[in-house]
Amino acid sequence: MNPLRHVKPAVRQIAAYTLAARRAPVKVNQNENPYDLPEAVKKRVLDAALSRPWSRYPDFDPRELLERLAAFAGWRADGVLAGNGSNELIEALLLVTVGPGTRVLVPEPTFTLYALLTRVLGGELVPAPLGPELEYRPAELRAMREAVAPALTIVCSPNNPTGAFLEPEDVASLCAVNDGLVVVDEAYHEFAGRSVVPLLADHPNLVVLRTFSKAMGMAGLRVGYLLASTEIVREVNKARLPYNLNFFSQAAALAALDEAEALRGRVETIVSDRDELFRRLAHVPGVRPYPSRANFILFELTDADPKVVFESIYARGVLVRDVSATPRLSRCLRVSVGSEEENEAFLTALRHALEEQKFRRAAR
Repeated sequence: MNPLRHVKPAVRQIAAYTLAARRAPVKVNQNENPYDLPEAVKKRVLDAALSRPWSRYPDFDPRELLERLAAFAGWRADGVLAGNGSNELIEALLLVTVGPGTRVLVPEPTFTLYALLTRVLGGELVPAPLGPELEYRPAELRAMREAVAPALTIVCSPNNPTGAFLEPEDVASLCAVNDGLVVVDEAYHEFAGRSVVPLLADHPNLVVLRTFSKAMGMAGLRVGYLLASTEIVREVNKARLPYNLNFFSQAAALAALDEAEALRGRVETIVSDRDELFRRLAHVPGVRPYPSRANFILFELTDADPKVVFESIYARGVLVRDVSATPRLSRCLRVSVGSEEENEAFLTALRHALEEQKFRRAAR
């Protein structure tokens, strides 16, 4: 008796998206915002939650939130879909578009969820390698899109984990190749300073995904939203689970939108700190940081074992992300931009770890 035989073979052959449960005094491994929501905003959300009965469902159609998101993003309310984080909306979008044999073009390396969901749904993943500096190559991407004619092209911009950015002009060029959907995951767009949302009016095959987890500092509340044509939103909405966004998260999102201008100041601080962290990393012997338009930096260890360095940094109370199992990133780690104190602690731990490994090699 083998009940597992009823699970799709494609699912049994892949590993789940996972993250080891580690804790550290300095946690810079998940691209989180180091600055929490202001206490006044938290209190406002708590008051809103306490003022309503918890035995009742949240709004089935969170109309107020959708209208506020539309105004905030500069798009139409009937072209907005809210979800339990942008990951849920990625899943819903792929559920209504990907089936056995559906071609999905994805630049790699990138966020692994795109490939995982494509394979679970029986689609055919078509990888488009990033350039030698882990940069986007728009001309090659356009050529592949024309040759392969994928149903979807998914681009994370800025890209996780490399930090590469695809300019809106290049996204417009991709949209013009054919009618396949061009999905741009803008989870980190606030740190890049540019967005593709203005292209939506002229490109009905464009879909934009955003989240409150990064710039808005709400990773713990799981709010994301999708922007697209009314027609695409109507179809994706069919795969959205009922009452997918709880009333607490809805209230928090509305409060964060009210404080958007104040939160923008924190984004500017993170961008400034990112550039300073990049400059300092570039001066650490044996370290090669890659330019980033996000709130994190991918860096290569040219003379050291990344797994050993990762553990050494962790032993000193700093948790970064080990991405060395990712193809083409075998010597790389990724660090989120933290507070000034967290960035300093990371640099100190990294220098000690590199010196320690250098000393051990010399002692052999």
